[in-house]
Amino acid sequence: MPFALLLLGLAVFAQGTSEFMLSGLVPDIARDLEVSVPAAGALTSAFAAGMVVGAPLVAGLARRWPRRGALLAFLVVFLAVHVVGALTGSFAVLLATRVVGAFANAGFLAVALVAAVDMVPADAKGRATSTLLGGVTLACVAGVPAGAVLGEVWGWRAAFWAVALVSLPALAAVARSVPGGAAEGVPPALRGELRSLRSPRLLVTLLLGALVNGATFCTFTFLAPLVTEVTGLGSSWVPGVLALFGAGAFAGVAAAGRFADRRPVPVLIGGGLALGAGWCALALGAAHPVPALALVFAQGALSFGVGSTLIARALYAAQGAPTLAGGFATAAFNVGAAVGPWAGGAVIGAGLGYRAPLWVSAALVSLAFAVAAGAAGAVRRREAAVGQSRYGTETRVP
Repeated sequence: MPFALLLLGLAVFAQGTSEFMLSGLVPDIARDLEVSVPAAGALTSAFAAGMVVGAPLVAGLARRWPRRGALLAFLVVFLAVHVVGALTGSFAVLLATRVVGAFANAGFLAVALVAAVDMVPADAKGRATSTLLGGVTLACVAGVPAGAVLGEVWGWRAAFWAVALVSLPALAAVARSVPGGAAEGVPPALRGELRSLRSPRLLVTLLLGALVNGATFCTFTFLAPLVTEVTGLGSSWVPGVLALFGAGAFAGVAAAGRFADRRPVPVLIGGGLALGAGWCALALGAAHPVPALALVFAQGALSFGVGSTLIARALYAAQGAPTLAGGFATAAFNVGAAVGPWAGGAVIGAGLGYRAPLWVSAALVSLAFAVAAGAAGAVRRREAAVGQSRYGTETRVP
């Protein structure tokens, strides 16, 4: 993999830490800013919602920008809003910083995904995607638990300061090593790219990604209270449990990078079945520390392995939209990241307890399978209709 791609992964690490670190900080933010735990969990949904809107919008605006300049601009904005977030005493202001930071993150990831696949051969999109998303999984392994430790020792604001500081070397790395200091040719016509994005295959893939990611974030956002209130482990265990989930995510993305280009169907079917079963098993065994911890690792691996494979398939399906594909893939997956925490917060707020998000996660994965089965059936019916039409035409030929 090109060295510049690894440096893009460093920036994604800083941004992934920001997106996920609230999983370990939600209780502290709720207490400090005097809001409920579900309300504090909505900060994750707000970030994801900002990425849903921002990714396609900013990708469209940045189509003709030099890639290096666009990446640097997004990183500067991202850094600045974390400084504001660390200083504010208002929940409303903190919520606003999450939305603005999400726009910057969305723009960066949209451009970075397109840049990443352009750095590798045409048949290596899966490897490029997994390398870039390795920054996200490392954020789960190291950044999120470190944020939780900082929150435990110095308060949740320290985690925001840490993200701002980690963004500084990422800025320098992108400025020095990422190609694209000048505009890289004339992009395809916007109308043609948008037409390509209406492909049924692409739309189904994006929907599946949204559902799987929704399942992931539904549980991950409330993993800290699950560990302390259901599993019965102390708050000092939270960073370790988050790191365990992140280690699984890293393993899942690494494995998917090997097979997403060559054998995507077995990864998606086998991994998806195991993922749905795993959420059910974790819901049933959450009160028992040993199986619960093992399942946290497994679910991290399966969630990110299946998710990164779906991103790669979306990029393959959107080859007619080279400048917008990353933005729409980012937006679709963050639909899940917005809906998942909202759904988890809703069932907790309804008094169903901290296991309830796990059952919602299982339901979302089941819905993904139903959508995939329906799409496969539609394809078979269409192929059969085409075959019958051809056969009928042939019989009428003298």
